Amino acid sequence: MNAPLAGVTVIEVDNYMAAPSAAAILADLGARVVKVEPLGGDPMRGIGRPAKIEGPLKGYDFGFDVDNRGKESIAVALDTEAGAKVVQRLVAGAQVFLCNLLPQRQAKFGLDPETLMAINPQLVHATLTGYGTGGPDAGRPGYDVTAFFGRSGLYDAMREGDHGAVPMARPAQGDHTTGLALVGAVLAALRLAERTGQGQVVETSLYETAIWTQASDFGVTAVDQAPVRRRARHEQLAPAANRYPCGDGKWVVLNTMGGSAWDKLCAALDRPDWLADPRFKDASSRYRHMRELVDAIDGILAARSRDEWGEIFDRAGLIWGPVLTLEEVAADRQAAAIEMFPEIAHETLGTYRSVRIPMRFRDADVGPRGPAPRLGQHTTAVLAAAGYAPNEIHALAASGAVQSATEEDKPS
Repeated sequence: MNAPLAGVTVIEVDNYMAAPSAAAILADLGARVVKVEPLGGDPMRGIGRPAKIEGPLKGYDFGFDVDNRGKESIAVALDTEAGAKVVQRLVAGAQVFLCNLLPQRQAKFGLDPETLMAINPQLVHATLTGYGTGGPDAGRPGYDVTAFFGRSGLYDAMREGDHGAVPMARPAQGDHTTGLALVGAVLAALRLAERTGQGQVVETSLYETAIWTQASDFGVTAVDQAPVRRRARHEQLAPAANRYPCGDGKWVVLNTMGGSAWDKLCAALDRPDWLADPRFKDASSRYRHMRELVDAIDGILAARSRDEWGEIFDRAGLIWGPVLTLEEVAADRQAAAIEMFPEIAHETLGTYRSVRIPMRFRDADVGPRGPAPRLGQHTTAVLAAAGYAPNEIHALAASGAVQSATEEDKPS
């Protein structure tokens, strides 16, 4: 198998969506990922939006699947001494340990960098938290809506005008962005460990990743400490860089810049008279009359559908994009052409579409390795591969330190 991370083993102790999404990317890149879950399972199991479908896949947890596909699952009680030692033993034979436990919980379970790197000096120890592992909020729990969008200033900067309501993100947008950041750190650390023979501790957080996504703003704000200008539609700097509703209720976003943008927009809207209108003679004049322009453009676009206007904008040389619904994206010809929704075959339930990670390789085997595992599906096999004898595995299960799935267990 020509996979970039073939031969790399990742031990994952985490939950919810951010850190699991990073491990899912590593799995798609060919790593063997062992997900360590509590005996009750990752809290994300079974709480996602159910798919409105009938047939064998009805009730399948597609949301959980996206962040956990291609992994092996073992169920371990970390709050038992035997359970914690199981994870330490697995880490001894791994290249990466990935978790989202707060520092104090890592120390409590013996999963902190000092403990694990004493066991495996070449280990890459990767942590994803809400706010980082240092500072006054190191112990504060955080989700993407609080740490990524709220605390980072992103929600406030995205409000419509100065008094608009705070927007609400869709599930896991900040989680998946931060997962990508952690993947980048892990890959760099693996390269460093390969060169030096020494392990590495890496980390990222929802908070710092969100700040980085706004680096264009913070590059200025960090210097002048001034509030960002939140521009409503009628306050935009240029009419050819704005968003508009069309006659079918669907929206378009224009983002054409440069000296010819105004000429192209006038041509597309069949308003050559605007080129000679003194209200719109230059950028400053157009900005002063932006409310009139936006209202006028709204009225013109109301005469045709979004797709009709798209063809006109293309002919005029405008840079634009449709504001698609999620279901439109799932059926988008461009998404199909770049294979954004690959199919996964479930061993008992059939085939379903998933979401490809946002990276492609020309000559490498990269992509989903299979569905998400059932809780504890691989406990026995993983422990056996780590050197546990059958009687030892039985004793661990009998003591409540680990749990294995049974044949009667239903898929996640």
